[in-house]
Amino acid sequence: MILASLILAALIGLVPAPVEYSPERSRTCFRKAIEQLEPWQKEEAYRITIRGQKVKVEALTEEGRFRAQTTLEQLRALGELPEGTILDYPRLRHRGLMIDESRSFKGLEFLKKQIDAMALLKLNVLHLHLDDSAGWRMEIDSYPLLTEKTAFRVGYTYHEWEAGKYKFTSAEDPAGYGGFYSKAELRELVEYAAKRFITVIPEIEMPGHSMEVGYAYPEVLCTLEDGTLCRGAWDLCPGSEATYRLLESVLSEVMEVFPSEFIHIGGDEATMKTWPGCPKCRALMEREGYTSVKQLQGHLVRRIEAFVRSHGRRIIGWDEILETGVPEGAVVQSWRGVSGGQKASALGHDVVMSPNTHLYLDYYQDLIRKEPKAVGALTSLRWVYGYEPLAPGMAPEHLLGIQGNLWCELIPTPEHAEYMLYPRAFAIAETAWSPSSAKDWESFYRRTRALLEVFHRRGYKSFDLDTESDLSRSGCRTWEEYDAYLKN
Repeated sequence: MILASLILAALIGLVPAPVEYSPERSRTCFRKAIEQLEPWQKEEAYRITIRGQKVKVEALTEEGRFRAQTTLEQLRALGELPEGTILDYPRLRHRGLMIDESRSFKGLEFLKKQIDAMALLKLNVLHLHLDDSAGWRMEIDSYPLLTEKTAFRVGYTYHEWEAGKYKFTSAEDPAGYGGFYSKAELRELVEYAAKRFITVIPEIEMPGHSMEVGYAYPEVLCTLEDGTLCRGAWDLCPGSEATYRLLESVLSEVMEVFPSEFIHIGGDEATMKTWPGCPKCRALMEREGYTSVKQLQGHLVRRIEAFVRSHGRRIIGWDEILETGVPEGAVVQSWRGVSGGQKASALGHDVVMSPNTHLYLDYYQDLIRKEPKAVGALTSLRWVYGYEPLAPGMAPEHLLGIQGNLWCELIPTPEHAEYMLYPRAFAIAETAWSPSSAKDWESFYRRTRALLEVFHRRGYKSFDLDTESDLSRSGCRTWEEYDAYLKN
């Protein structure tokens, strides 16, 4: 038997046709083979048996059949497969990529293309960052000015917009850059992803990263004592009822379009600069007995969590929500290293790990002198592959999964986005699907080279492994570490 525990397992086969799917009455043996798995693992589990010119697939669900078909698609593309049996199932439930559409709007066809790539890698969550200060990207009927006033900006890149003093414009302006998704387009995207057993999780950022919301609807801004609006503020006003009316109305429309169990509410990097001097915020603090403006963020998160929960959904928030009291049932996404995941797990919360130490795909993947301008430290393919998501002290039952994040301040084009995604997304996929004991760098690297050829034939751009430096190839992050690596 071949245990296909690696996401790119056995990428050496031309599988003969036809494929025979096992009928219900003959699944008893397969059920016994996977009876120790978690229910969500059983949903995706499959077994492929190849004997001569016959291929037999066993699975309990359509999702399991789809995963088997994906493996067969890989095998057909990449060579000659010896006879044998593959038993396969995922390690983690949440295997995701995040794409930032606010800083750089890329459109429906780009997202569909990445969904196709995710399906081939057995990734199953696309997290869409739909709004940020640089632009609102989803049509909202109850607050139409969000797109009318902030979906287009002056400045092709985020930093050009920033250097130009954060100016927005209209869709009619020839100098304007941007766009947004209609609800019909997003429903089409959700359906397209669902056919490939991928869930689309929307993110509506709050209370920070919200300058565009205040530009479109100033009533959500803090004020000074004399009633002067704090125009240009980074944060929403947690003391204003107008803020909650807008957020709840927006989230109601978001939940109508996205059927996902989870709704991401952001929660990161609020500056809180306007809150101490705002009469509405001070009044809220007095009513609730709060002694720090930080508690206002916790107040907002708890209120929004209760609203989302009342609609049968759960929230995900970045790890800053740990600092002001996490509502029961909320999921924490650990991005500032791994400590957020460790703390959340200790408190009994489910966790998605996407630490910027390993899984930020806007970071450099090779030497600065040879790469497009990027953010953060060297995060090579081998470095990403070496990441182990179950950090010391974390409870395995609270680890929902992992996710690579592609922030797009410096990534304006679809081609550049794919260059940053691939092949590092391969490493994320393998880590999310495979038991850590089954991972092997040399094997993964050989299979990555083969799979990249498939991606290139299908029109994807990627980082060029042929030009990769010795430093990156080693998995080190500095030349000092590389010198020590060579000595050992």
